[in-house]
Amino acid sequence: MTLPLALLLTTGIPAATDGMPNRQPELAAGNGIVALVFGSGHAVMFARSNDGGRTFSKAVAIAEPPVLALGRHRGPRIVFAGKAIVVSAVGGEALAAGEHAHGLPSDGNLLAWRSTDGGKTWLRPVTINDAPGSAREGLHAMAADREGHLAAVWLDLRSPGTRLYGAFSNDAGATWSKNLLVYESPGGTICQCCHPSLTELGNGEFAVMFRNVQGDSRDMFLLKLRDGRVVSPPVKAGNGTWKINACPMDGGGLALSGGRMVTAWRRGEEVFLAKEGDAEVRIGAGKDVALAAAGEKVFAIWNEAGGIAAWVSGQAEALSRTGAFPALTSLPDGGALAAWEEEGGIALRRLQ
Repeated sequence: MTLPLALLLTTGIPAATDGMPNRQPELAAGNGIVALVFGSGHAVMFARSNDGGRTFSKAVAIAEPPVLALGRHRGPRIVFAGKAIVVSAVGGEALAAGEHAHGLPSDGNLLAWRSTDGGKTWLRPVTINDAPGSAREGLHAMAADREGHLAAVWLDLRSPGTRLYGAFSNDAGATWSKNLLVYESPGGTICQCCHPSLTELGNGEFAVMFRNVQGDSRDMFLLKLRDGRVVSPPVKAGNGTWKINACPMDGGGLALSGGRMVTAWRRGEEVFLAKEGDAEVRIGAGKDVALAAAGEKVFAIWNEAGGIAAWVSGQAEALSRTGAFPALTSLPDGGALAAWEEEGGIALRRLQ
């Protein structure tokens, strides 16, 4: 598959000269700019675009904790909350030990940095999780609205088993609430290594999606949050089920389109998408799907056969023959901007 040249407007962030690859990009748009964060070594990196993602500033380090959670959808997140930009990441002082530690911090906390001048300067971080070290798995999500309401959710290890916890801010990330147990599986754990997703629904309400464990199935579930509370029962996404006795280390995407939630996720080796109230639709084969919406237009992007594929309102196209871990954000002009890891750098594409 090939894309029309009009969709290939791009500028990338090249690999660092010190040999450290750029990893796990995330994007957000607001207040007239597009912002990009990613990890490089132990550093949380930030760059901004003033022209809708066509060009970006030189990336600068926001912070460099001794240990930064990266890989398999770990890494920093970024949102616009009112006039502020808020970046979150899981960092710690010491490496975890053991065969399956994945380079994660043994004492990892979910940290949030905020800027009120468009990313020129950053305030000292706030720790979101109130049980020290409980966010050490490094998998989390964050969302915000124009009024400065924020929600963060993460896989939490403060008790045996993995649970979904959350916290909220009503002052653009300056302070955060006491932590909330968002979901606890009757079986004792949700999926241990699949990242959650968040989107804002308006009026301080948020939707969260996570991979649950029910018997021998690991499917995506949805909840709604408002005013720091869970306000809906968990509902399974999609029609089918994935019977797997292991963690696929893959979450999904969540967005709001035309007043309806849209979800995308992997089941087996296929990628599905569903609009709220409609049956699921298979959109391709692969993994690591991300999602965005601009009005009624829905954008999805995922890893397919070692490359990057996109789906724009029903049409699937190939973006790159190489690459991994794509991210998306919608743009004010009705398009979207995609980013992914490629050859040690960050590749970027505008989609219309």
